[in-house]
Amino acid sequence: MLGLALAQAPAPAQAPPAALSDDLPTPPPPPVVGTAWLLMDYETGQVLAGENVEARVEPASITKVMTSYVVAAEIAAGKVSADDQVMMSENAWRKGGAMTDGSYSGFPVNETATLLDMEKGMAVQSGNDAAIALAEHVAGSEESFAALMNAYAKRIGLNNSNFVNSHGLSEENHYSTARDLAQLGRAMIRDYPEEYAHNKIKQFTVGPITQRNRNLLLWRDDSVDGIKTGHHSKAGYCLLSSAKRGDQRLIAVVMGSTGEAQRATDSLALLNWGFRFFETHKLYDSGQEITSQKLWKGQTNELRLGLSEPLLVSMPRGKYQQLRPTMDVPRTLVAPIEQGQQIGTVRVTLDGEVVAERPLVALDAVEQAGFFKRLWHEFLMWWNSD
Repeated sequence: MLGLALAQAPAPAQAPPAALSDDLPTPPPPPVVGTAWLLMDYETGQVLAGENVEARVEPASITKVMTSYVVAAEIAAGKVSADDQVMMSENAWRKGGAMTDGSYSGFPVNETATLLDMEKGMAVQSGNDAAIALAEHVAGSEESFAALMNAYAKRIGLNNSNFVNSHGLSEENHYSTARDLAQLGRAMIRDYPEEYAHNKIKQFTVGPITQRNRNLLLWRDDSVDGIKTGHHSKAGYCLLSSAKRGDQRLIAVVMGSTGEAQRATDSLALLNWGFRFFETHKLYDSGQEITSQKLWKGQTNELRLGLSEPLLVSMPRGKYQQLRPTMDVPRTLVAPIEQGQQIGTVRVTLDGEVVAERPLVALDAVEQAGFFKRLWHEFLMWWNSD
């Protein structure tokens, strides 16, 4: 049996006096031209607004963020190095070089460049040739690299994506979703900030060729530091973007837009709307005691409960004091208990809707008591039973 009780949450911080606008409903998000779009809070992963967020879309060159993630992960694992010399093979040059219709980096065929420069040629110039060369260097072939992409994608929770190439040109069974692409951007920012920083470089030069980053938001708003554009005839114009203002970071995805300017305008409108009308608060720290419960047959008579990870919640501005934390815990807890063992669930609601839910775990391990205490507790449990 589970009992529902108010969580013994710490007293919320004193909120500033409510502004007149705090009593108004949050206005709807700005209109977006596209087949799918969303706005996500970076810290919590909550989707603040969106349409068709689970629909399959062709990710176009946003695919290269997945390629960057794999390269960064392989560097971190010591399998490749930023100083490696990467060959611009004839295969990479023919499939993604200047003779093709797609974007290219300009590295000469059958010559090498450092992995770091090749990565920048892919991230800044969206070079298809650089993406293929990196795939060949890291995994030996494009096919083997695609297998790595999908393995890492599953690890970071991209459950509705499948990658068959490193560059994003249209190919059968190469797909993702707006939600997955936002999660990919979130993982890149969180796990590999040094490599993520390549995405805010405004231009990059290879030999005599200097090319500008295609993300127009880098010139329109200083808070924007990425992430990646994409375009081909089947995908339309796409943009995965992120901005940080103060301690708050948001991620926007616009897929299937009608033009380069349109995707940038809509993305910035989404970001501005999110920063204006939403905020994020930390409710509990990792390891913080939320409640203590009666424990039977244990060496101690109380069990401290809390969370294994911090709990943050995104909400409309001015709604912090209206959050309602509750918890589900068993009516009877009996030792032994392992540290980290899930005991119940913490839920946070706003206006009757669940906005966050996390496992409630034991903060300490508690061994069984001796024979006589267990026997006494057995009697007390029977005496107090219904």
